[in-house]
Amino acid sequence: MNIAYVCTEKLPSPAVKGGAIQMMIDGVMPFIKENHSMTVFSVQDPELPDYEEVESVTYIRVPRENYSQNVAEELTDMDPFDLIHVFNRPKAVILYKNVMPESEIVLSLHNDMFTERKLSDEEGLKAIQSASQIMTVSNYIKGTILNRFPEADDKIQIVYSGVDLTQYHPSWTEEGKKIKQRLKHKYRLSNRKVILFIGRLSKTKGPHLLIKAMPAILKEHPDAVLVICGGKWFSDNRMNEYVSYLYKLAEPLGDHVKFTKYIPHEEIPKAFLLGDVFVCSSQWQEPLARVHYEAMAAGVPLITTKRGGNAEVVTHLHNGLVVGAYRRPSSFARAICDLLNHPERATEMSLNGRKVVEANHSFHHVADRLENVYQKAFRKDEPQLILDEEHVSPMYSPEDAEVVPIDPTGANKKEPEKVEPLWIFDRSYRNKKR
Repeated sequence: MNIAYVCTEKLPSPAVKGGAIQMMIDGVMPFIKENHSMTVFSVQDPELPDYEEVESVTYIRVPRENYSQNVAEELTDMDPFDLIHVFNRPKAVILYKNVMPESEIVLSLHNDMFTERKLSDEEGLKAIQSASQIMTVSNYIKGTILNRFPEADDKIQIVYSGVDLTQYHPSWTEEGKKIKQRLKHKYRLSNRKVILFIGRLSKTKGPHLLIKAMPAILKEHPDAVLVICGGKWFSDNRMNEYVSYLYKLAEPLGDHVKFTKYIPHEEIPKAFLLGDVFVCSSQWQEPLARVHYEAMAAGVPLITTKRGGNAEVVTHLHNGLVVGAYRRPSSFARAICDLLNHPERATEMSLNGRKVVEANHSFHHVADRLENVYQKAFRKDEPQLILDEEHVSPMYSPEDAEVVPIDPTGANKKEPEKVEPLWIFDRSYRNKKR
């Protein structure tokens, strides 16, 4: 197929400035381009040309202002794509479908983009109708759509993300040990127990709770240090009110809290090896943070919160710890001390985490799942279910069906015969909503 990827207007592709969507595209591209012709639309960046071809992939970059309209104008001058994969922008699906009605559209959702403050009922339904398939990064995000638009159920597939395992050397390997030793020496953390946070410095990510947990941790582990990696935004180390608050909060703890600031995304696989424990302290309903895949790939014991999709890839006591009382510093202190007090248990969880990633979350797994989505979107030769006045699949004719009256009391309920059932569509929810 001739496929177009349309990134969001936030960050450029390739992921020269990070970004979960951009990193996923970079990861799957070597596999996807083997079978398809690929074009990637993204936002302009001073480090990148507006147009280039790299290893058989075409990159087209347009201004951030009126981004979707700019992409639509580019599409107007091009031959139709077989398939357009739109990342995280439901409204744009409607626009691109109007520009290229011949193209199949796949919408992937990496955040809760179907909330009422972002999308009206009419826009949501139109986006669902315009998309051939909808991909979500977690079951949690799937649920946010279905809670409002249950008619989207047949189109939604979950595609969990992943990592490039060749970039991650687990902490128990010889290479991993060397990297760990080198990083601890660089940051003057030799013979210290490192609690690691990697992510944007925002209140929703919760690093302030880890700083508040440190006094309790230090009572049991005086040699512990919290290392906070990240800036207020991708590649942005400028101060804002919250970042200033973090520094002031950490001041009384002296060298027990260290800030590395932003770390380039290509250095992240090594950066994880700095930690003896990694904590994802998310406070918001996280779609499913990619740091989970990264920590497991690096073989670092993992603690996360029971928020959004986080717990979908972390099974409590198997490949990590899941904190329920996520607003309490004491909850993080207990979980961290538990892993530091029981290194054998921590090692077992790390080994299990690496196995989980190897079995399910390398980028070739992600590419295979995407390929499945694309094939479903593009299969035009198979019979389709048409939601018109005749609520009957074209695979059957009305004469083939036996009409059975519905007994609302259920008193005369009988076991159904083992015959192929008709597709029946209940529109009561939709009519009630209207």
